[in-house]
Amino acid sequence: MQTVTLSFFRFESFEKRLWVIGQMTANALGMHHMPKAKFWKMFGSGTGQGFTPKPNWNVWAILSVWPDEETARKQTVDSPIYARWHRIADESYTVLLSPTSARGKWDMKEPFEAQKAEPDMRPIAALTRATVKFWKAERFWGREPAISNAIGKDANVKFKIGIGEVPFVQQVTFSVWPDSKTMDAFARAEGPHAKAIEAVRAEGWFKEELYARFRILGTVGKWEGKDPIGAAIAEAAPAPEPKPLPVTEAPKPAAAPAKPAFQPQGKPGKPGRRENA
Repeated sequence: MQTVTLSFFRFESFEKRLWVIGQMTANALGMHHMPKAKFWKMFGSGTGQGFTPKPNWNVWAILSVWPDEETARKQTVDSPIYARWHRIADESYTVLLSPTSARGKWDMKEPFEAQKAEPDMRPIAALTRATVKFWKAERFWGREPAISNAIGKDANVKFKIGIGEVPFVQQVTFSVWPDSKTMDAFARAEGPHAKAIEAVRAEGWFKEELYARFRILGTVGKWEGKDPIGAAIAEAAPAPEPKPLPVTEAPKPAAAPAKPAFQPQGKPGKPGRRENA
């Protein structure tokens, strides 16, 4: 079963940030290879809620598509690129995902193979990726502050981040929600997000776009000292059914002691007569 991983890395020092910028440059020049990944990308991130054009030089990410979960878990630890990033980073966090729906293209490819979704899937992850037309970028980013404010205030969002391949024009958003109902309610509610979607359609802001949803298979590592998505998984897990109490039969009353057999008692006898010899 195809497994997608999205790994986040935090680099605190100036020297480490220079190192990761060098890694991104080498990747852009085609110097990096990940043979077992069917598709993979490296990203920078934005400040604030992550959905801004202003870069966050501390946080970077790698998305990869693997043939199965076992390969995904092994390669995101042992493959040369991941091993280097884990070794240098101050913190790392990987989310393992199974696609349940996908529409659109990414670099003219369809990287995600949708699996059958569970009827009541909880929590749920959503990823959007778009290449913004350069001459529409100003209008696109003009909508950002209101959308960031709305998503930042939504208590239903368990995790959120904005990342990008190319600053300003190639953007990805990733978010985790309790279930599809809460996610759809945010997307369709009257407000800045719905208005932005209308503008995207009416004015043709995107050159290419992709929308995908995922079942969350698990997480590895910590982010800001905790496991926010793991906590959402635990929160959504159904309470265990109470174990049935063992059936104990009521003790039977002790049997009454048996009465002795009836023995007739004679009248008190008189002294017998002595027989003559």
